[in-house]
Amino acid sequence: MRKPIIGVSTDLVTIDGHRFLATGEKYLPPLAAHGMRPRLLPSLGVESVDDLLDGLDGLLLTGAVSNIEPKQYGAGDDSLCPPFDPARDATTLPLVTACLARGIPLLAICRGLQEMNVALGGTLHPRVHEQAGRIDHRAAKGESHDVQYGPAHEVTLTPGGLLAGLADGARVITVNSLHWQGIDRLAPGLLVEAKANDGTIEAVRPEFAKNFALAVQWHPEWRFAENRLSDALFAAFGRAVMTVTASQRNNL
Repeated sequence: MRKPIIGVSTDLVTIDGHRFLATGEKYLPPLAAHGMRPRLLPSLGVESVDDLLDGLDGLLLTGAVSNIEPKQYGAGDDSLCPPFDPARDATTLPLVTACLARGIPLLAICRGLQEMNVALGGTLHPRVHEQAGRIDHRAAKGESHDVQYGPAHEVTLTPGGLLAGLADGARVITVNSLHWQGIDRLAPGLLVEAKANDGTIEAVRPEFAKNFALAVQWHPEWRFAENRLSDALFAAFGRAVMTVTASQRNNL
């Protein structure tokens, strides 16, 4: 039995003047640990979505240093939240809608949550920390990764939701926080799975999804094996893609 193949989004990275398409290594071990094989998807902004999805059993949208360009959700001031990665926007936003239409399992993290919301018609706060009553959700500058990815704030899980079902009955969990942008207007058809105490939406899922589809604002990939909910989240994603793969084999 072949391992399910998971497409993983990539970002434009410049090193010594050369441009690379890359993804954070931290996103790959949780996939491998749960029986999945990652495949990096080039974010060129010109590919056919059908070509990118060909042969994939699931899709992981990762976090990134870049933010979504405000014009993608109807805002005009690009000075609010650079840096941007237009080629990633042009690649991942269509991938969200295509995955949901096809029933391909989808897990979205941090920027990925924002991509899901924008792709389905929602908007973002470009600088959520400047909104009245909101806490600062950004990573602490100059601190070690252990500090930046350490517990930052609590979120309340929606009773009866997918995350609540994976959390062994816990209603409140503590998560890390490393983002500038946050959901402003929730896209039609998205259900809130978790909220921070300041009202920031921290997790969503499409009500109309044919298969597993979930987006979280925090980073469950960081030391995932040490956190029961993080490990359960990747395990659930793995079960979903394996079910799709088995179904595809049975239809041959």
